[in-house]
Amino acid sequence: MFLPHSDKEVNEILQRLGLSSLEDLFSHIDPSLLEPPKNLPEPKSEEELRRYFKDLASLNRPLVCFAGGGAYDRIIPSAIWQILSRGEFLTAYTPYQAEASQGTLQALFEYQTLICELTGMDCANASMYDGGSALAEAVLMARAIKGRGKRVMLAEGINPLYRQVVQTYLFGYKDEIRVVSLTEEGTTDLDRLEGLLKDGECHALAVQQPNFFGFLEPLKEISHLAKKYEVPLVVVADPIALSVLKPPGSFGADIVVGEGQQMGAFLNFGGPYVGFFATKMEYVRKMPGRLVGLAEDIEGKRAFTLVLQTREQHIRRERATSNICTNQNLIALANLLYMVLLGREGMREVAIQSLSKAMYLKEKLLSLGFEIPFSGKHLWEFPVKHPKAQELHKKLIEDGFLFGIRLDRFGYKGLLLVAITEKRTREEMDRLVEVLRYNISHEGTSSSTSR
Repeated sequence: MFLPHSDKEVNEILQRLGLSSLEDLFSHIDPSLLEPPKNLPEPKSEEELRRYFKDLASLNRPLVCFAGGGAYDRIIPSAIWQILSRGEFLTAYTPYQAEASQGTLQALFEYQTLICELTGMDCANASMYDGGSALAEAVLMARAIKGRGKRVMLAEGINPLYRQVVQTYLFGYKDEIRVVSLTEEGTTDLDRLEGLLKDGECHALAVQQPNFFGFLEPLKEISHLAKKYEVPLVVVADPIALSVLKPPGSFGADIVVGEGQQMGAFLNFGGPYVGFFATKMEYVRKMPGRLVGLAEDIEGKRAFTLVLQTREQHIRRERATSNICTNQNLIALANLLYMVLLGREGMREVAIQSLSKAMYLKEKLLSLGFEIPFSGKHLWEFPVKHPKAQELHKKLIEDGFLFGIRLDRFGYKGLLLVAITEKRTREEMDRLVEVLRYNISHEGTSSSTSR
């Protein structure tokens, strides 16, 4: 323990507190919890620690990733992180105050601009923590826009983890959360949705496009129902899919959010990621986070500045839109660089390659006896069903493949959610099919024999 105070200062503090020793500060804690850990190894030198962690890292086995569910293994141009390694970007925490550098503020302004172009919305903030918290904040914002009602409608096609985040955010509000079931096409049941909207108690409707299972939602019809019953519509969008789909803004979405990890961020064992958040200009003062704008200085020169910070650290707490702590500055700039380096056509090419490769693998899987449990149209992600799904998932890890996400944890027994990105090669897909064919035909035999 390091204490910056002298013994004299410590004694004065203890005397004022009416205590005789530092240990008395912890007298309310069970003494057994304060006992030092036992059986710790001897201290190591710097070189010994370096060797230890190198040996530990060597135990990791790289897997060819065919999984998604909100985080995707995509090609990341090397220039992105070379640029972000500059001290001006890498050491910046977050633009709290007006003294934040013009370079950082300009970059975030450009980020906001491209997010607006991608989503078809009027304004965007400087980013959120991740896709899940962005959705939860959007639901709270929709609640403020509507001003009445005690129900939130979430499509079943929204990422189950995102739905859990929304549930946590709304715990204190005591709002009812209703999940709108899927049709046989794997998309939102419109009849069920309208039935739940009729009583006027809904203050937010959220859907995902494409949805968690990869299928394309009937966004035009859903938007029509939202307008008919005057419910703010929140769309969770895939940024790569937006390069080939009509933006949610063109369908009248009120808020568009999503996860930006695909645009320049590595998987990183789950983070840090970045959420994007865009809305209509009429709702800008209800938007959480912070907004960078363009102004003029006293000499008439253009100047970038924080024009909106609607959080409790900056304005009166009762007027704050959210207590969200910060934006994801560095990862947001990775998104900006990804969009700038690839451009409109480059991102479109990423989407087209992902889709064409998914169609190739899908046909191979169907020939092996896999089934698609829904009949709707999907992009590069889709669920598959097989009697040996769980066993195959485990066995393929031994052969170096992460074959989808097991959906039994979300209540969908026997299903795997498979995703294919532009990074996957034909050789990798053919090898996956070969290993699958072997394991399906040799039930009970270790997959390691197929190497």
